[in-house]
Amino acid sequence: MLVRRDGELGEGDNGHEAGQGVTESSEMTTKPRGANGGMNGLLWAAAGLGGALLARALVNQWRKFDFRDKSVLITGGSRGLGLVLAREFARDGARVSICSRDPEELERARLDLAARGADVFAFPCDITERAQVQEWVRLSVDRFGSADVLVNNAGIIQVGPVEVMTLADFDEAMKVHFWGPLYATIAVLPEMRRRGAGRIVNVTSIGGKIGVPHLVPYCASKFALVGLSESLRAELLKDGILVTTVCPGLMRTGSPRNALFKGRHRAEYAWFSISDSLPVTSMMAERAARQIVAACRRGEAEVILSTQAVVAIRFRQLFPELFADMSGLVNMLLPGARGEDSIGARRAKGRESESGWSPSVLTTLTESAAERNNEVARGEAARPSDSSYKSKARGA
Repeated sequence: MLVRRDGELGEGDNGHEAGQGVTESSEMTTKPRGANGGMNGLLWAAAGLGGALLARALVNQWRKFDFRDKSVLITGGSRGLGLVLAREFARDGARVSICSRDPEELERARLDLAARGADVFAFPCDITERAQVQEWVRLSVDRFGSADVLVNNAGIIQVGPVEVMTLADFDEAMKVHFWGPLYATIAVLPEMRRRGAGRIVNVTSIGGKIGVPHLVPYCASKFALVGLSESLRAELLKDGILVTTVCPGLMRTGSPRNALFKGRHRAEYAWFSISDSLPVTSMMAERAARQIVAACRRGEAEVILSTQAVVAIRFRQLFPELFADMSGLVNMLLPGARGEDSIGARRAKGRESESGWSPSVLTTLTESAAERNNEVARGEAARPSDSSYKSKARGA
C-alpha cells in the first residue's frame, strides 16, 4: 500500500515534472521553428521577387526594338513634340513619315529633317478625315515597304473656362485626340499583323489622367485616348504589337503660340505660356522625346514624363477628394469668363493673345523652343503689332 502510494506519488511527481519538461522542451523547439519559418517565408518572397524581376528584364531585353531602317509614322510631325520625335527616331536610323494639315509648315519640317540626314516622307493630311489617313499610311508603306511604328502625336488644345466652350470644341478635341489615333491605328494594323510585329505610341497627357480646370475638352478627349490605348495594349499583345501610352506633363515645345484661347484670352495665354516655360513646371521637349523613343524601343506599357506629373497623378490616386477640392481652388484663381478683354466663345491663337506678361522674360524658354521646333517660322517676331492682333482677333 505504502509502496503503491509512494509509487503513485512518485509517478505523479515524476509525471508532473516530466510534463513540465515536455512543455519547456516544446517551447524551446517550437520558437526557433517559428522564427525559421518566418525567415524561410522572407527568403521565398525575396526569391520570387528576384525571379519576377529577372523574368521581366529578360522579357524587356527580348522585346527591344532596333529602329535602324525601320519606318516610323508620326501624326502631327511638322512641329513641336512631333518634329522633335521625328529627329530622335531619325537619329536612331529610322525612316520617318510625317503628316500635318499645314503644307508650308510641313515643308519646313521636311527640309529640317532632310538637312539632318533623315530619309523622310511628308504628306499633307487632316487626321480627322479617315480617307486622308488611309492614303497617308498607304503611301508611307509604298515608300518604305512597311509601317513598323505608329506615333499618334497630333493634338489640339483649347484653353478657357467651360462657360465659353461649345459643343464644337468638344467635338473637335475628340476628333483629333480619339478618332484620329483610331483611324491611324486601324490603317496600320493589317500590315503589322501580317508581319506579327509593330509598335504603336499614343501621346496622351497628364490631362488624360487628372482633370485640369480651363482644359475641359482637352482633358475629356485625352481621357478617351488613354482608355483606347490601354485597352489596345491588352488586345494587340497576342499579335506581337506593343502599345505604349505616353502621359507627359508640361513640355517646352513652343506650342502655346499655336494653342487656342477663349474668354479673357490674354490672361489665359499668360498663365498657360508661363507655366509651359518655367523649368520648375516643365521639361525640355528633347528630353521628353528621348524618353518616349526609349519607352517605344523597350515596348513599355506606360511612361509618365516629368517628376511633377508623376507626383500629381499619384497624389490624385491617393487623395481623390482632397485633390478635387484643390483643383476647385485653383480654378478660382484662374481668369473668369467675363471682362472687358473677353472674346467670349470666339477663339484666338496664342500669338494673337499676347500681353505685358507674355511674351516676357518668364517665357524666354518657350519662345526659343517655338522657333527651334517650327511652331513659328524662323525670324518671326515674338510680338505682333496691335493692329495685327485686332484684325486677327476679330476674325477668330
